[in-house]
Amino acid sequence: MLDARPFPLRRDTIFALASGAGRAAIAVIRLSGPACAAALATLAPKAAFADRAATLATLSDPQTGEALDRALVVRFVKPRSFTGEEMAEIQATGGRATIAGILAALAKLPGLRPAEAGEFAWRAFENGKLDLAEVEGLADLVEAETAAQRRQALGVASGALSRESEAIRAKLVEAMAIVEAQIDFSDVEDAEALSLGQARAAAAEVAGRLRAALAGAEAGARLREGFTVVIAGPPNIGKSTLMNALARRDVSIVSAIPGTTRDLVEAALDLRGFPVTLVDTAGIRESDDPIEREGVARARRRAERADLTLWLSDRSDGAPPPATGGPTLVVLTKADLRPPVDGAASPDAPLSVSALTGAGIDRLLDAVADLAEERMSGPGPALIARERQRAAFADALAALERALDPAAEELELVAEDLRLAARAMERVVGRIDVEDVLGDIFSRLCVGK
Repeated sequence: MLDARPFPLRRDTIFALASGAGRAAIAVIRLSGPACAAALATLAPKAAFADRAATLATLSDPQTGEALDRALVVRFVKPRSFTGEEMAEIQATGGRATIAGILAALAKLPGLRPAEAGEFAWRAFENGKLDLAEVEGLADLVEAETAAQRRQALGVASGALSRESEAIRAKLVEAMAIVEAQIDFSDVEDAEALSLGQARAAAAEVAGRLRAALAGAEAGARLREGFTVVIAGPPNIGKSTLMNALARRDVSIVSAIPGTTRDLVEAALDLRGFPVTLVDTAGIRESDDPIEREGVARARRRAERADLTLWLSDRSDGAPPPATGGPTLVVLTKADLRPPVDGAASPDAPLSVSALTGAGIDRLLDAVADLAEERMSGPGPALIARERQRAAFADALAALERALDPAAEELELVAEDLRLAARAMERVVGRIDVEDVLGDIFSRLCVGK
């Protein structure tokens, strides 16, 4: 059992609103713990709640007897529940007064208390219903804002990463058994059939799978975090106007006065299911105004860290943009003020847009989407989305490369490297060394999770 816990070790029954706050047709209230059956019997004494069956019941205040709502109630008998404990879900009318009344009634019952953020998932983790990788996927699924993020998070939450980690670990255990047989039973005739070469062949297969997973790690991390696009350029070049045109809403203040934008202004986009964050920045120029200088400094720093910088210019003379430290795409603004170009534009020519008329906006969005999709797509499904997971896979690969070194002839050292690789795979699913990440993961989940 783990020593470090994000929640107190108490076996009381917890409850929380599991659906979104505010008015809705239906609200879901979740309970988990040993007092679930007693709580339901108190709220609806005339109803009988069978396991995993929806029961329509009138819920009443336990002290006044006042009817609160007619709700559908589903009871889950342990261990066949999300948390592995006794559970119940109340599907009530989604009005604020109804929700408040049911939650207040539950709080009056002995042994019940409101859940903390992520406590339901923690109990599922404690009871072996979820491993650490699946909990991380669940947290990412809650926060997913685009289709691509949802697909990646759902895969991890459904156990894709856990299954791959377990398959790799099983293969490593097989290789370890061969090496251990050579060490412990070298004088037994049957042990000769288990050679170091067989163990290394299994280890080489595992190393290939680790490299394949790590090859998609950068794309997985970028997909989870999003693709950042900084809009930069001199003052009054149309940055804020372009920001609003790309976001298709008023995000930045547009003014003819130079230096209006001082701080960073962000807007989130969903391009082909991929998350893209646009950042409007201060016009880059020399200034005596200390506030504007700070704005320019922030713009430069953000451009250095961006996945892409759109450098805006109104010059078509091919003058190169200043170095930003990352990929840069030159965009010619105010196309409506320039004479049209005869014939087809060169493939290498800068994109030309007019935020006023909308000309070129869709083409620019397509160009950004192409780059985002390229950066966030790997050769296969992205299993690794977090640095913790990537580090575990990298540690396992480093240990295997030592074991596969032809110069490594000491069987004890080869066996130790195989053990280290297997332990790294155990870290992925949370069997060992997880105390330092538990609190952060579970605290980011919703209260009803």
